[in-house]
Amino acid sequence: MHKRLLGLFFIFLSFFSVFGQVKSEVIQQRIEFISEQLQSESIDLTNYIEQFNYFFDHPINLNETNGEDLEELGLLTSIQINDLLLHRKLFGKFISVYELQSLTYWDLSTIQLILPFIRIEDKLDNLHISFKEALKGGKYETFLRYQPMVEQKGGYVNVSDSVLANSNNYYKGNGDRYYTRFRYTYKTNISVGVTAEKDAGEQFFKGTQKNGFDFYSAHAFFKGGKYLRSAVIGDYQIQIGQGLNLWSSYAFGKTSDFATMKRTAIPIRPYTSVDEARFMRGIAVDCGYRNFSLLAFASSKRVDASSIPDSTFDDLEFISTIDLSGLHRTNREIDKMNALRENIAGLNFKYSKAGLRIGLAGVYQGYDKPFNKSVQLYNQFDFRGQHNFSYSADYSYNIKNINVFGEVSKVWNTDVNQFKSGWAMVHGAMIALDPKASIGLLYRDYQKDYQTFYNAGFSEGSNTQNEQGLYAGIKLKPATAWSLVGYVDIFKFPWMKYGVDASSKGHEFLVQSSYKPNKIFEIYVRYRQQLREKNSRSYDGNVTPLEDVLQRNYRFNLSYVINESFTFKSRIELVSLHRNSSGKKTGMLIAQDLLYKPKSFPFDFSLRYALFDTEDYDTRLYAFENNALYAFAVPAYYYQGSRAYLLIRYSFLRHCDLWVRYGVFLYNNRTSISSGSEGILGSRKTDLIVQLRITL
Repeated sequence: MHKRLLGLFFIFLSFFSVFGQVKSEVIQQRIEFISEQLQSESIDLTNYIEQFNYFFDHPINLNETNGEDLEELGLLTSIQINDLLLHRKLFGKFISVYELQSLTYWDLSTIQLILPFIRIEDKLDNLHISFKEALKGGKYETFLRYQPMVEQKGGYVNVSDSVLANSNNYYKGNGDRYYTRFRYTYKTNISVGVTAEKDAGEQFFKGTQKNGFDFYSAHAFFKGGKYLRSAVIGDYQIQIGQGLNLWSSYAFGKTSDFATMKRTAIPIRPYTSVDEARFMRGIAVDCGYRNFSLLAFASSKRVDASSIPDSTFDDLEFISTIDLSGLHRTNREIDKMNALRENIAGLNFKYSKAGLRIGLAGVYQGYDKPFNKSVQLYNQFDFRGQHNFSYSADYSYNIKNINVFGEVSKVWNTDVNQFKSGWAMVHGAMIALDPKASIGLLYRDYQKDYQTFYNAGFSEGSNTQNEQGLYAGIKLKPATAWSLVGYVDIFKFPWMKYGVDASSKGHEFLVQSSYKPNKIFEIYVRYRQQLREKNSRSYDGNVTPLEDVLQRNYRFNLSYVINESFTFKSRIELVSLHRNSSGKKTGMLIAQDLLYKPKSFPFDFSLRYALFDTEDYDTRLYAFENNALYAFAVPAYYYQGSRAYLLIRYSFLRHCDLWVRYGVFLYNNRTSISSGSEGILGSRKTDLIVQLRITL
């Protein structure tokens, strides 16, 4: 009884302490978690931030939800969502948030995490939206972003027009990056937006870009009807099943939270990012009747590609490579621009009842010219031709404390020589053994000739192909303040890969222990080991032998809220990399952050100073950095030097926010940075961003 009263008191304190935090801080914690797993310098998590922003401003009513919006939020497992829905069915509507402690598979940390995004009300939301209400209650946002080039790079050197016209070493545009976006939203029901971007090195209102920005994106999206559940015209993203057949957005890889191994598909998302590859352009409709729904979509857009004339017919040509970078700076990149038309169409039929969901999908993807890239031993099973068909079946079923899920997908495509038929499958289970202990298991088998172009299945490799693996994760909560998480993943690549001239195998495991006695203090330690087989860098003869590449990461992370305005964060991370051909290499990163976010002052500050020392790029380390809203920074720290940045946010006139961010790398052992067109003479690399948001 005393423990229960203490638990209720803890929830009471957590409720007010969480809502006492600045909104951006809560969201920032989740974005940091996501971005660290992706470990890339060029990620765009716009959709994730928009999702958290919306649910923070419009908390989910637990007395009304059917669980779909809780899945979209991404903070709860299917078992926890099913636990909530079953409790409401058996005992009626929730009266207060304190009842959440009575849920079997919700611990105090889960309740604390979800509190900012939920509410308890008897009043149901109005499903009927009038035009007048939508205009009056909608939100209008305009973004203007400017990122200038600070240090001179090799590609921007002034050269004559004749050299510029015949060389691929120089960029045609300036080194500045421009971004603008306008968007109108009404809750999650309506979204209308236009986004435009110019990358560094691209022209602006001249030359090949007479229309201004290099990339434009627009959409009109509706969600919430009884039968027409969602629809979009323009640019959008599609998610199906577990990401094997079609998944046109980012998805989690292996993280410290094993629950991210399961994909939660949102059928249609309006596209608001600036990744110029992973989206659809056309129309999509999701219709439903009772427990049945049907998603239909069609897309047609131009993509960048290299074309080669057919030697047999003068008026024909085929595609040798497809370029997904979206960059149009040099003559070669400009020649690739919009050289190929990509057509995609598909259907996804779903049945949902209680804890059971079943889906069937068929997708066609084709090009207006044959795709015939050069044949190498490692890529001989990749797609070649003009038409590709993929079919899949997926499932998810909750029964008490167990959730099982999976997907099986098969492709059919033809080329001039043979008929190909590859398949892929993934099956998983999450089991809550106890409110304080849960495990996850996942098996995957992706054949070497399985080929879909927009996929995000759980994998060790970069795509859903040529991989077998078994993953197991665990989460323990031995005490209120302590948690222990970890996973083991054993995988195999049956066929060759780029840089691996034979069948290969490996493993990865992670252990992380966290101590969080209260809302203001948290400390965790993490150990991760990765072993992969790659081509040896030192060998004699014609056959390249494989060697083990063993990487170990050690991390110590501390976060301390000094008071309502100041947060102090520290991190130490070590890495070691060993392979026989190059010996042992090491790296180190020490980072110190200070966040100042006062309640009654219009300025916010984020400051970091970091020291790093790694032997080369192979031992690089990544660390998430705070940035302007919808701008992302996860730079790689390598070589030897220091890194500092300062982010200032100024809110004024009630509707305006201005971000200014200045960051700089200072290298101790470099007289030049990078090479070629991106090369910088000197030991300094600076980044600057200025962004204005106007909200009405």
